[in-house]
Amino acid sequence: MSTQRKSAEATGERTLASNRQASFHYHILERYETGIVLSGTEVKTVRAGKAGLRDSHVMVRGNECWLVNCHIPEYSPGGHWNHSPLRDRKLLLHRREIEKLAGKVQQKGLTIVALRLYLKGVKVKCEIALARGKQEWDRRATIREREERREAAQAIHEYKTRF
Repeated sequence: MSTQRKSAEATGERTLASNRQASFHYHILERYETGIVLSGTEVKTVRAGKAGLRDSHVMVRGNECWLVNCHIPEYSPGGHWNHSPLRDRKLLLHRREIEKLAGKVQQKGLTIVALRLYLKGVKVKCEIALARGKQEWDRRATIREREERREAAQAIHEYKTRF
């Protein structure tokens, strides 16, 4: 059992949706845990694991942070209480954190991306990150490193099974 899995079980966290492309397209600089304002049908859909963070990002408007392009499909038994799948959702952060993020995004050309939605106890949380976009050569280097690690692990495994 991996250490990451142990720590998630110990804290009672369960990942509901993740943005796997974020680490490929961005250099992750700082991570933040935020609360997220959801309606009742959104919570039911997210708990069912049907949310998507693929193209989502965070925008700072005034003194508030908003999660944009997070796709949470309609809850089928929701009826007329259903929500719009792509509506902007408010993120809950402290004022100083919002000001810090807004300053860094404006000055340094950084962006804020959503990494994952998860349950912490009974509450749905969103992990966001301050990130810098990767260049094309950065992405190729990431692929090359991943392939080298895979080949090394395979060679070790073959060597161990041989003897």
